Amino acid sequence: MIGFEHVRKEYPGGTVAVEDFSLEIASHESVVLVGTSGSGKTTLMRMVNRMVDPTSGRVHIDGDDVASLDAVQLRRSIGYVMQASGLLPHRTVLDNITTVPVLRGTAKREARARAQELMETVGLDAALASRYPAQLSGGQQQRVGVARGLAADPNILLMDEPFGAVDPIVRSELQLELQRLQRDLRKTIVFVTHDIDEAFLIGDRVVILKPGGVIAQVGTPQEILAAPADEFVASFVGADRGARTLHVERIDGREIVVDADGRAAGVLEPHPRTGAGAGPP
Repeated sequence: MIGFEHVRKEYPGGTVAVEDFSLEIASHESVVLVGTSGSGKTTLMRMVNRMVDPTSGRVHIDGDDVASLDAVQLRRSIGYVMQASGLLPHRTVLDNITTVPVLRGTAKREARARAQELMETVGLDAALASRYPAQLSGGQQQRVGVARGLAADPNILLMDEPFGAVDPIVRSELQLELQRLQRDLRKTIVFVTHDIDEAFLIGDRVVILKPGGVIAQVGTPQEILAAPADEFVASFVGADRGARTLHVERIDGREIVVDADGRAAGVLEPHPRTGAGAGPP
């Protein structure tokens, strides 16, 4: 479990990035911090691995105050995936992935074998192992970044707008890949984005932040869409947009989900376990 207890971050000169933030993140939960620039989302995420230390308050992992832990060892125990991958340009794909396990003392042969497994896990062709980052597409680089973040088999994975630098089609593919990985691996994920649609897709819970790290609302995507806490949240999630307001129309014997502008959004099918969701044939 990750806990934030009344954390505040004030930088020299008086700029307050986070005023007073408290939150608990359960083990194996995927939580997305979403907000505009200046909402403190990246600052909060970086408090978990001590890339940023709070001015006051406490961040703990399974009850241990991170301030009492060695910063280098802490960072090596936590997966970290950033925008534009942050790969080492002079190292091959395989060597990039093995960086942290080797630093932690894993034998190079064992680390490379694990890296090859992870390449398959994140959908990378084995033939790319000997290439350098500059020889990869943006989407391939991001997949290497995810594999590197998972290489030491961390319980916690921090993801700082990891898909923000790729085109929309690749971004959608990577989002779906992350969903699949989370179903299989069940890591504790803290994900930062400014995109509410991405937040709703990735998060078990979503934390919508106002400037200064002020929590506007916390909940599942369903809870937030069903009952926005205030006008700020309603506007931020686009509750009044046509794409958010859906209804069902029966066409040629099938139930089609249509948005407020009359555009088809999908087909309503029975739930695979309960059979609920579609009307009579």
